[in-house]
Amino acid sequence: MNARTEPGEAEPVTPARPPIVRELLLVAGLFLVYKLGRQLAAGHTGEAFRNAHDVWHVERLLRLPREDAVQALLLHGDTLIKVANTYYATVHFPATLAFLVWLYLRRPAHYVWARRVLAAVTAAALVLHLALPLAPPRMLSATGLIDTARVYGPSVYGPPRTDHLSNQFAAMPSLHFGWALMVAIGLIVATRSRWRWLWLLHPLLTLLMIVGTANHYWLDAIAAGALLGLALALIHAPRRRTATTTGRGTRALVTAEEPVLVGAGR
Repeated sequence: MNARTEPGEAEPVTPARPPIVRELLLVAGLFLVYKLGRQLAAGHTGEAFRNAHDVWHVERLLRLPREDAVQALLLHGDTLIKVANTYYATVHFPATLAFLVWLYLRRPAHYVWARRVLAAVTAAALVLHLALPLAPPRMLSATGLIDTARVYGPSVYGPPRTDHLSNQFAAMPSLHFGWALMVAIGLIVATRSRWRWLWLLHPLLTLLMIVGTANHYWLDAIAAGALLGLALALIHAPRRRTATTTGRGTRALVTAEEPVLVGAGR
């Protein structure tokens, strides 16, 4: 009997999850490289401030909105600015970690894709941090902005000269925004709920928080978005596999032409 194939209904296919120990080591390694890279970029104070003046001047030439307009909105009340500072200080890492854990458990193929994209963006960002040390707007008197975390709390940074845990001159690109945007894109791609587009509120809120608290310039977020766009263009999302029925009643799996979801449910 000649085999024939007929299109069948989409059948979720859940790929094997990567070994969890290996993934924990990879993520821990990426975090250590991230922290080490930021430390290597420290100590370029003069260059960081010169670059900050240049970025501020370029933003005015491009007629981008002034960061102080966003900060003025947050300064309407102590509670609002404290919430903004807390969001900046506490949401970045936990949200990204929760995103990766959920993908690992529920969408293994999307997890591998997202982890690769985040790793690529982070590596590229570290190169820029080394090549272009940049003081944040809260340190630049020409901006007229205040360091909201220092004034209202909570603050995650100490004085730059004594803060050995972070590099405060690594403002561009903003990994706060880049990671938040990837979390939103990853969840939109990996889920099918009609409400999934609301995940874009996360990077939008993150953008307002990093600008309003004077930790980043608009151009920091634009640079992060550009790096993420490049990484997404080079690292493709997984494709859905659909089932077909043969003449003997067996089912085979073929890859769809369009990059859609793997094992995604509502």
